[in-house]
Amino acid sequence: MRRVVGVILLAVGAFLIVLAPLVRFQIGGSLIAAPAAQYGISKLEATGAQYFSAKDLKVMTGDLAITVTTRGDVSQSQGDRVVWDEFTAVNDSTNGNPGISLGERRSAFNKYTGEGINCCAVNIDKKPSKLEGQIYKFPFDVEKKTYKVFNSTAGMAFDATFVGEENVNGLPAYKFEQVAPETKTETRTVPASIMGVTDVTGDVQVDRFYEGKNTYWIEPVTGSPVKQEQQRNDVLRTQDGAHSIIAFAATAKMTPQTVDELVRNATEGKSQITLLKVTIPVILLLVGLALLVTGFLLVRRTGRG
Repeated sequence: MRRVVGVILLAVGAFLIVLAPLVRFQIGGSLIAAPAAQYGISKLEATGAQYFSAKDLKVMTGDLAITVTTRGDVSQSQGDRVVWDEFTAVNDSTNGNPGISLGERRSAFNKYTGEGINCCAVNIDKKPSKLEGQIYKFPFDVEKKTYKVFNSTAGMAFDATFVGEENVNGLPAYKFEQVAPETKTETRTVPASIMGVTDVTGDVQVDRFYEGKNTYWIEPVTGSPVKQEQQRNDVLRTQDGAHSIIAFAATAKMTPQTVDELVRNATEGKSQITLLKVTIPVILLLVGLALLVTGFLLVRRTGRG
């Protein structure tokens, strides 16, 4: 009987030892991913922002409230791919001017690595876009290096450089900075008088140029953003380059409530990853080793007897 028990313990112990790395590298990895059924609301604030008001035909100054809503398109999420739709609304709280900017964005990305995928009618404001770099999240186990991150305002990816480590609400995070060079994003017409053009009546064509700096605080285990700051400096410029006005100048920061929620979600995700990739595999390995030793001793004693 001892020999039978010993053989069983040896078999179970060997199984648990083999199972431990499978949980660590395969099963755990397949369970940890960006959700297909995403739904989230992030809020940002920009104090003392300036923007050109198409309604008022002048540059306004005010405090802006920015709401970003993301929703997953489950029907288009297959295999390693998830698809998220985003809607951004910017309201001028100071001047009671709602909807000064409304934007839409549809993105597809790898749910494990966060890298963009070009499919599923991805677009920015209904215009087809080519995605590259990180979309919404960084990969799991973030490294202290430079990543390409997609910039939806410019419609292309720029380098986001690791600049240091900081705690966000007590949670360790990696800080990355992305500097976007001046990029033309739009051509439109505006009254010549708005641009200060005195030798032309009616409208003139102007180009809109964007440049900015985005700062990301990323929880490194999950690759999840826990804080973000966006600095923008958009101008409208006549095509001869002689006249320009502010189109949008602001520094937008996530509200404390949004940061709290992101930190809470990242902390939960980090705990789940630690459980799946560290705690459970270690327990399986230790129990497996204990069973192997016990089983070996029982079989050995039975053989001697």
